[in-house]
Amino acid sequence: MKDVIKTLHVDLGARSYPIYIGAGLLSNADLLRQHIQGQQVLVVTNTSIAPLYLAKVMNSLAGLQAESLILPDGEAHKTLATVNLIFDKLLASRYNRTTTLIALGGGVIGDMTGFAAASYQRGVNFIQIPTTLLSQVDSSVGGKTGVNHPQGKNMIGAFYQPQCVLIDTDSLSSLPPRELSAGLAEVIKYGLLGDADFFAWLEQNIDALLSLQQAPLVHAIYRSCEMKAEIVATDEREKGCRAWLNLGHTFGHAIETHQGYGHWLHGEAVATGMVMAADLSMRMGWLEQENLTRIADLLERAKLPTIAPADMTEDDFISYMSVDKKITDGRIRLVLMKRLGEAFVTSDFDAKLLQQTLQVHLED
Repeated sequence: MKDVIKTLHVDLGARSYPIYIGAGLLSNADLLRQHIQGQQVLVVTNTSIAPLYLAKVMNSLAGLQAESLILPDGEAHKTLATVNLIFDKLLASRYNRTTTLIALGGGVIGDMTGFAAASYQRGVNFIQIPTTLLSQVDSSVGGKTGVNHPQGKNMIGAFYQPQCVLIDTDSLSSLPPRELSAGLAEVIKYGLLGDADFFAWLEQNIDALLSLQQAPLVHAIYRSCEMKAEIVATDEREKGCRAWLNLGHTFGHAIETHQGYGHWLHGEAVATGMVMAADLSMRMGWLEQENLTRIADLLERAKLPTIAPADMTEDDFISYMSVDKKITDGRIRLVLMKRLGEAFVTSDFDAKLLQQTLQVHLED
């Protein structure tokens, strides 16, 4: 068994929990079981992850009343109807309030399982075991759970914290290159919103991350989780600085919703959204052109798109952005950058400059 490499904590008082980062954690039964409070466990995963990792997790649960539920894979299935399958299983097996749900998979599984845990009998424990880079550095940490609606992404959900997050870096070896790149978009986001030195480190190490070199990978995951944990501890329910984590997301969610969930990966849409946010920040006179170029270059080196889908229009963007969760009193609020490494939330931007940004990034 390999040793845990890194541990950090999300400090939320009575709801605090650890994040474990290392290789081989899926086989570490002692680490997992110390966070299971009762005898009943339901592991929720999907058709892609189950053949790879479900047996390891179930072996760690030997002796408990442990079952599994395998859901269809993909963002298109992140719906209330799919979550209801989790409730069906829990009720059919007579799971009680001491149940622990384990989310084994990417962000879609994590969000749906967490939402089910928040709702079942008004709240049961759950554990996050994220198996994609995107979920490891973003969605598994911080307690955001929920599902999509045809009119908007993540519009139905709850804030509900896990008992722990187990990040096994070995799981990334089975990740398709496109999924790895999508996760790197969220890693790069942390450099843009709060750590210019980390962004510069990513410029130097992006090739090592793409080739899954262990030491750089652990550092990137740890720093990303560390930054998110600090922000969540300060603003758990996104009343202030936690909104910085949505850098690029208002533009990106518009792309995902227009294209149909799953056609563009979340990280791909966020990558394009971050370039658009950087472009608007530059037009507003905050971000230097040189840094806009650096941002686009790094995302492209990470094999991510930086131009919006050809079939989208300015009206499409404005329409979907107007249904975003960050809308306040009918005004679109965007996460922009005062400079590289310093994000902020504002509705005080020039609509004509936003139009220029949309025009530039809708060009073929």
